Amino acid sequence: MSMTSINSCTPLDIVACVEASKSFKSQRRHLFWRSPKHLRHIMLPNNQLESLIKSRQPGRSLPQPFYNDPAVFERDLELIWEKQWLFAGVAAQIPNVGNWFTVEVGRSSIVVIRDKTKAIRAFYNTCRHRGSRLCSGEKGASATLVCPYHQWTYGLDGKLLFAKEMGEAFDTAEFSLNPVHCESLDGYIFISLAEKPAPFDHFREQVSPYIKPHGLGNAKIAFESTIVEKGNWKLVLENNRECYHCTGSHPELLRTISEFDGPTDPRFGGEYAEKCAADEARWEAAGLPFKPIETDEGYRMVRVAMERGLSFTMSGELACKKLLGSIEDQDVGSLRLLRFPNTWNHVLSDHAIAFRVLPLSATETQVTTWWLVNGDAVEGEDYDLDNLTAVWKATNAQDQRLVETNQQGINSKGYRPGPYSPLVERGVTEFLDWYLTTLKEELNAAAKFIPLECLQA
Repeated sequence: MSMTSINSCTPLDIVACVEASKSFKSQRRHLFWRSPKHLRHIMLPNNQLESLIKSRQPGRSLPQPFYNDPAVFERDLELIWEKQWLFAGVAAQIPNVGNWFTVEVGRSSIVVIRDKTKAIRAFYNTCRHRGSRLCSGEKGASATLVCPYHQWTYGLDGKLLFAKEMGEAFDTAEFSLNPVHCESLDGYIFISLAEKPAPFDHFREQVSPYIKPHGLGNAKIAFESTIVEKGNWKLVLENNRECYHCTGSHPELLRTISEFDGPTDPRFGGEYAEKCAADEARWEAAGLPFKPIETDEGYRMVRVAMERGLSFTMSGELACKKLLGSIEDQDVGSLRLLRFPNTWNHVLSDHAIAFRVLPLSATETQVTTWWLVNGDAVEGEDYDLDNLTAVWKATNAQDQRLVETNQQGINSKGYRPGPYSPLVERGVTEFLDWYLTTLKEELNAAAKFIPLECLQA
C-alpha cells in the first residue's frame, strides 16, 4: 500500500485493511492509541476477528480471546457498544429541570439531562471549543452547562449561549453540543452512539404496555449501588442468562422465585405450573400483559409468577406499602425486561430493580443497580431500606464472585471452551448467538464503505 493510499483512508479503514497474520496471538499487526484506561490499546483487524468468530464451536463457550484480549474488547466497543441502543439509566435520576448524570461508554462520556421542557436529552460530554469535558462527576444540577476551561456556556437544549472573545464572525449556532440519540420509555432511558441507530419504535410499542401500569416514570430511587466486577462484560451477561447456578449460589433469591420462567423449560410443571395458570388468568382479567415477547432483535419481556411470596424480600412479603403506578393487585409476579447488551430488570407490584452493565476493560465491568419505589413512599414509614435491598445486595455479591472466578479460570492456559446445557443454558447460547451475529453484521456493513484504494496492496 502506498503512502498516498494510506493518507486517503480513515484510521478505521486502515485497520480493516491490515494484512492478517497466521498467528492470532503472536504475529498480528497492531495499531495503538492513547485511552483513559490503558496506555495502549490494540485494534484487531477485521479478517482476524472474522477468523476468531468462525473458530467458535456451536453450543460451547467462546474462545479465550473473546473474554480477555484487549484487541477483541476494542472491537466490542466499536461494533457493539457504539452501535446498539444502551440502557443509560432511569428517569428518577433526573426528576427536575437541570438535573443531569453522566454515562461512560468506552472512551466517550455522555451527559443525560432534563431540559426546560422536562424532556430528556443526551449529548457528548465534550465542549465544542477544544474538547474539554463539560460535566465532572457522576451527577449534578445546573441551569446551564459551563465548560470549566474557557467558560463556553450551553443551554439545557445543548445550544451554545456564550463564548467570549471569539470575534464578530463567530456564529454560536454552529457550535451546539453534539447530540446523542436518546429515547425515554416509561421511566427508562436509552441512548445510542450510532450515527443511524436501529429504529426504537417497535421495541417501545411491544414493551410499553407491560411497563406503563407500574408508573416508573413517577417512581423514585430508594437506593443505588455500583460494583466493579473483575470479569469481561459478556461473562456478566452470560451469568444473568441462566439460573443453572442458582441452587448452589442464590438462597436469598430462591426464597421467592423459581429457577425458570416459563413452560418451555423442561423443569416446568407441578404446583408451580398450576400457580402460573391461576396468576395469568387473574392478570388477564385485570388487563396486565404477561405473555412472553421473545425476539432475535436482542430483547425479551415476560411477566413471571412468583413461586412463593409477593416480593423480593427475605420473608416474601411486600417491601413497600405503597404499590407502583396503577397496580392494585399485590401479586403481579416479576415483570422481566432484558435488552442486550447491557440491562435486565425486575418490576414487581411494590418496587422495581433496574440493572445497568458498562464495560471498563477486557476484564472489568461496572454493574449499577437501582431500587425504585412509589414516588410518594416514605423511607421508615412505607419501606425499610435493609428489607428492600437485602435479597439483591446478596445476589449481586454472589454473582460478582461467580463472574470473577469464571474470569480467573478462563485466563488459564488450561481453558478450553466447554459445552452449554441445551436444557438450562439456552439463554446463554441465545445471548452469544446475538453477540456473534451482531459482530458479523457490523463487519459486513463496514466492509461496504471501505475505499477502493485501501484494498490495493
